[in-house]
Amino acid sequence: MKPATESALRAQSNPVHEHPAPIPGLAGAVEDSASGVTTRRWLVSGVVQGVGFRPFVYRLARDHGLRGWVRNCTGQVEIVASGGEPQLQAFGNDLVTRAPAISRPQVQRMEAVPDTGFEDFSILDSETTGTSDIHVPVDYFVCEDCLRELNDPGDRRYRYPFINCTQCGPRYTLIGALPYDRPNTSMAGFALCPDCLREYRDPGHRRFHAEPIACPVCGPGLLLRRGAVELRDTEQALAGCVQALRDGLVVAVKGVGGYHLMCDAANRASVQRLRERKPRPHKPLALLFPDRDDLALLRSLVRLDAGDEQRLRSPERPIVLLATHAFAEAIAPGLAEVGVMLPYSPLHHILIHDFGAPLVATSANISGEPVLTDADMVEQRLSGVAEAFLHHDRPIVRPADDPVYRNINGKPRPLRLGRGSAPAEFRLPVAVAQPVLAVGGHMKNTVCLAWGDRAVLSPHIGDMGTARSLQVFEQLAADLQRLYDVRVERLVCDRHPGYVTSRWARAQGLPVTQVQHHAAHASALIAEGGELDGSASLVFTWDGVGYGDDGTLWGGEALLGAPGNWQRVASMRPFRLPGADKAGREPWRSAVALAWETGADTCARSLIQRAVPDAGERDLAQLLQQAWRKSLNTPQSSAVGRLFDAAAAFTGVCLNASFEGQGPMWLETLATLAMEPVALDLRDGGDGILRTDWQLLAQAMMDDSRTVAERASLFHVSMAEALLQQALAVRAAHGVERVGLCGGVFQNRCLTEACVTRLQQHGFDVRLGERLPVNDAGISFGQVVEYASTRRVRYP
Repeated sequence: MKPATESALRAQSNPVHEHPAPIPGLAGAVEDSASGVTTRRWLVSGVVQGVGFRPFVYRLARDHGLRGWVRNCTGQVEIVASGGEPQLQAFGNDLVTRAPAISRPQVQRMEAVPDTGFEDFSILDSETTGTSDIHVPVDYFVCEDCLRELNDPGDRRYRYPFINCTQCGPRYTLIGALPYDRPNTSMAGFALCPDCLREYRDPGHRRFHAEPIACPVCGPGLLLRRGAVELRDTEQALAGCVQALRDGLVVAVKGVGGYHLMCDAANRASVQRLRERKPRPHKPLALLFPDRDDLALLRSLVRLDAGDEQRLRSPERPIVLLATHAFAEAIAPGLAEVGVMLPYSPLHHILIHDFGAPLVATSANISGEPVLTDADMVEQRLSGVAEAFLHHDRPIVRPADDPVYRNINGKPRPLRLGRGSAPAEFRLPVAVAQPVLAVGGHMKNTVCLAWGDRAVLSPHIGDMGTARSLQVFEQLAADLQRLYDVRVERLVCDRHPGYVTSRWARAQGLPVTQVQHHAAHASALIAEGGELDGSASLVFTWDGVGYGDDGTLWGGEALLGAPGNWQRVASMRPFRLPGADKAGREPWRSAVALAWETGADTCARSLIQRAVPDAGERDLAQLLQQAWRKSLNTPQSSAVGRLFDAAAAFTGVCLNASFEGQGPMWLETLATLAMEPVALDLRDGGDGILRTDWQLLAQAMMDDSRTVAERASLFHVSMAEALLQQALAVRAAHGVERVGLCGGVFQNRCLTEACVTRLQQHGFDVRLGERLPVNDAGISFGQVVEYASTRRVRYP
């Protein structure tokens, strides 16, 4: 393939002038008194590159009878237009009010400039010098116009899996550099055919200057590999993929931001084989449904309300967790909801339409790692999982996994940011003094680049325990700096000395600032909206683990104050975890710890024997208890996440977990009964910190005379009541009225809604995250906010 240059694409189109010299701003209007013509210059920032903004400006100027030009600068769009005053006024208003739906223009400057005798209105080559104000566009779902062409047998792009226009298609995952021009994307290697070039040059066409434009003649194609058979014709590859799925095979399918592993959701043998091979024995799988017949098929299998449908059809086209009465055993064992998404790319539309039934569509990766993007790596690393591969030859520059949302307290809340929702931009309430990169935590990691009052959060990377995770982490750290034209001068990391991200930060030769884990959680929540009102907040940061200021493992903390000045005012009675980090995947260890703490040695021994098949032969109970008594490999913890693990183990719901959060998730599903809470003791531990004693609740969880559902319900309502009592005590002492809930534990809808209800009944102003995931995916943004806020005036 011959690479296409920008100048070649511009050639022979409508008049293109040489780059004019930069024009200085003038104080007053510049008008030709003889002709009544005024010339103005606009500088427009925001999301204006990769969204069809220049073609829009071109058509708008022609509509208003203006002359001049438009061009991309480094992250901005510059416009110079000449015409009558009324026409220029209308044009200036329309730049914002009639802008493309996926754009977010902000007029930064408008000034009068001298007229240089423009003959027409044109699009100039991009300018790559000057001040940067870059906003990288996300990947967009296929638009309705392209869908109509995709399904029109008379259209030359009929059933073409890479159809796109200025209003849809990949952006973030194919942009190598800005400005957003075809030579700077992964489409640079595909020279345009005459028909596509004609559309690209036609001001009246929807693909006028659409950089990823392609067709079956000149664009990317598909290849299906099934055993020794290769199908290189795109239509044959599509048919072969659908047949492989109907034959019950697991197929790795390359999408926009990476590969999916797909199989027939109704074929239990296929689903089970996928689970066994990945391996993913219990973790829920996402489902891809056809988008047709008013979602009749989807409605027959899940509970879908108007808000859920709106989120499913939102620009991100995310996975949305929905209540279901079908698929539960195979797709989401132990749960009463399933992750559902609608097709977002032309390829996914074709596949699910041809297959005609729900497909499993889970990330093609080694569990916990970033999604795979490269054909050779997919075939090498997933050869024991996938039985066929559907590749395409449009390179993916960087991965972007599917975003995930869950409806909590009446609103969809992000659990993961990814394709279509990231990179996510935030306005900082306090500007950073120098460009920084915050490297996040360890689980569900993201990175956050910040400069001035801007912060950009990366898509989901994954868990930082593998070489590939570190590779993608380093790629995104470098890519964000290059794309936004920002050079980092400081790194911000978690205080945990063992985190991969913290060790990486210390090895880079840059100044490093450490931020406490739960302070980052709290600051992310409070600063999410971009403003601070000067008042204090009480933020409950409940999760599985975070390195505390005292060297213990925190996770049940209530922090009072504001970003840069958090005071720990309440927590949970601490306990020691046998096996340390192993407790995250072995809930029985948390239960055993609570049992030993309360003198229930017999219960502890029973738990160990049930959880570990050969425990009796090794006398594991005695060995563990001896180590626990001597505080060997038994760090102290106050984590609410571990209390949930303990409850799941005490009730027999989950003794050993195959994925993070399995026990608490299964416990939540069973919490369906109205129960009176166990009143837990709350007192000052002598250090000014209020601590809730969980002992009575742990004993209730050991009570086998209660049903599992009763105990699950009792645990949730009691923890919500414990949180309320802490809030009331802190309000009595400090007068705080605003309460925030953050940390991975608050992904639990049952708990969160019970807390919100109680708090609001007592007059608290309750804050939940809406743009940031409540889990550790928001930590990197919180680290930036904490770093920026450390010099603010402290609360008494």
